[in-house]
This record gives sequence, C-alpha cells and structure tokens, in this order.
Amino acid sequence: MPEQSGMQRYRRVDNAVLVSLDLGNGSNAERLEELQQLATSDRIKVRAVVDGKRARPDPTTYVGTGKTEEIARIISNTGSNMVIFNHDLTPVQQRNLMLRLNCSVIDRTSLILDIFAQRAQSYEGKLQVELAQLEHLSTRLVRGWTHLERQKGGIGLRGPGETQLEADRRLLRKRVKLLKEKLKGLQRQRQIQSRSRRRSQVLSISIVGYTNAGKSTLFNRLTRSQAYAADQLFATLDTTTRKLFIPECGSIVVSDTVGFIRDLPHTLVAAFRATLEETIEADLLLHVVDACSPNRDEQIMEVNKLLTEIGADRVPQILIFNKIDQSDLSTSVVGYTRNEYGRISRIRLSAKTGEGLDLIRQALSEIVLKEESELIDDNPFNESKVKPRNAAV
Repeated sequence: MPEQSGMQRYRRVDNAVLVSLDLGNGSNAERLEELQQLATSDRIKVRAVVDGKRARPDPTTYVGTGKTEEIARIISNTGSNMVIFNHDLTPVQQRNLMLRLNCSVIDRTSLILDIFAQRAQSYEGKLQVELAQLEHLSTRLVRGWTHLERQKGGIGLRGPGETQLEADRRLLRKRVKLLKEKLKGLQRQRQIQSRSRRRSQVLSISIVGYTNAGKSTLFNRLTRSQAYAADQLFATLDTTTRKLFIPECGSIVVSDTVGFIRDLPHTLVAAFRATLEETIEADLLLHVVDACSPNRDEQIMEVNKLLTEIGADRVPQILIFNKIDQSDLSTSVVGYTRNEYGRISRIRLSAKTGEGLDLIRQALSEIVLKEESELIDDNPFNESKVKPRNAAV
C-alpha cells in the first residue's frame, strides 16, 4: 500500500491547523466548533484556525491559491504538521494540498473515521469501521502514486507503479468482500435475536440522538449498567443492550446506540447499518437531546434526517431533553408534555443527577399497558385473555 493513502495513520501527529470556509450555508460557526470538538476527541492539539468565505470550493485546492499560501505560513509559524479541513476533499484536492503544504492533509470524513477506529471495541464494531475505512480509501489510492505522472505514452502503457496500484485495488476489493460477508453473518444473528424478542412480545427501546447528548449516561441510569460514558464526541460506538424491569409491565429491552452527527460519512452509515438495525427494529425510540445546546433544534433535524436514511423514521419517538441541570432556560424544569393522543411525547430530565428519570419509566409503562389493552380489545374471544407480556410459554 502507498504511504500517503486516504486513510493514512496520523496518531503520532498531534499539532494541527483547522480550516473551515463559509460557503453560505449559515452554520459555519457551529460546524467549526464541532470540528474543534472532533479534533480534541482525537487527541489532536489545535494550533490555529483558518476561516474565510467563498462562493464555491476551488476545484484544485478547495480554498484557492491565496488561502493555501496563508495556511502554509501559519503551518511554519506554529510548527504544525497537519491540516484538517472541515469539509470533504476530493482526492485531487487532497493530493494537491499535501504537495503544496508539505504536510498531512485530512478532511472531516477521515477525522471521523479515525475516531471510530480508536473507539470501536467489539468484534462487529471493528469490522464495521475497517469496512468504512477501506471503502473510503478505495477512491483515493491514486494519490500515493505520484511517480505515475512521469509516465508519458500512448494508450495501454503499463508501468510498474500502475501494476502495483491495480494490485492494491484487488487486495482492497478482496478484503471489502470478506468484511461484508462477515457482517452479513452477524446481521443474520441479530435478526434472529430480534425475531425472538418479537415473539415473546418484549418491548424493544433504542436510545438515539446527537453525539454527546447524554445517551450512555441515560442508558446507565435506566438499566444500572456501566457502559462507557464521557463528555466527548462518539464515546459510544458499540451497541449495548440490557433489560429494564418495570413493575406491572415486566421486562423491556433497551439498547444504547452510536451517536449521530451532521454530515456523517455515508461509508460509516452503510457499514454500521447492521448495528443500526437495532434502531430500525425498535418499538420506540428515546431521542435524547442536549437541552442546553444552542443548536438543539438543528441537531434534532440532523438525527431525524439520518433516521430517515436508515429507514427508522416511522418508529415512534419520545424526545428526551437532557442536561437540564446545566440549562438556565425557563423550560429547564423536570416535567413532560403529552401529544394530541394523550401519550407522553417530551420529557425534561437530567440523566446525570437522575432527576426526572421516573417520567421515562412512567411513559414506558403507559405504552406497555396500552398495547396490552389494545390486544385484549382486538381479541375476538371475549372469554380469552391475552397472555401477559413476558409470561412463560
């Protein structure tokens, strides 16, 4: 494999210049703040930030000649050896920037993929991340083979570099095929488990939300588990499932899932589809929102957009406005709101302190009891009683 690949390893490099251009989308400040959080999560020290405005990306370097020269001066002044773009770069743009800046250049997608590679703990999670990395890499292998430019000739000329490049691509395709086969096997196992839960009429709950909204903290509070939770982006990558017992209702299965983020790489969404099927097959989603975030409405939209992408947009939701202990908003008191059907649709709580957690149990209890009541009403045999949820066969 070439040294300078699309998914180059840059763990020893920890001094970076961040680049974020305002292309007129109106959310550049929030995106830049998010990039800084991503860099911190990846243990990278941010030495400087370069911003600016453009009507459209430059096809050669994304930022244009003048801005590229400015970045080069800042690299020299700060002693940085990496540049992170808050955008997706084409292979040509990334290669040109590396040549002109004489340092590592990565984009937002590569940064997110590297964070995922570090955080994945389970066998399935590692397979998913590797698949996403390789599929991302497969489009940019050519950047490492700069000596091919020196090969001039007619159609059909085959140099040693070209042969090596084709060999690398064959190895990639072979590995990608193997990873997909392994993930399909794990997906079948997950589907069997899901069907088993449905047959036993166990309510399945998935906790979803924007990254760092407090999903794992809520999961630990509800299920009394010790899932890893930290104040950082993508602290949780591997789906964790536990049972939650609610008096008068029996057991409920609760799953903690990977957090979402705007512009989540499509390769990651595709690779993690098997894991995200826990969300697709769920009976209810607890959509956790950071109540004290000024961008919470936009984050809700981003999560719903990704839920639509994976086919989970029809699963009922309860919005959980978390971290009210950190919020000074007038709505930051513990409580809930019911929708026009009388169901609890929004809950305000603090997963950190546990205040308001009983409201989630109340909402889940109401859902279970309502479902069982509807089953009884639909039963054509008045004398028969539907078997209680979780009852032994």
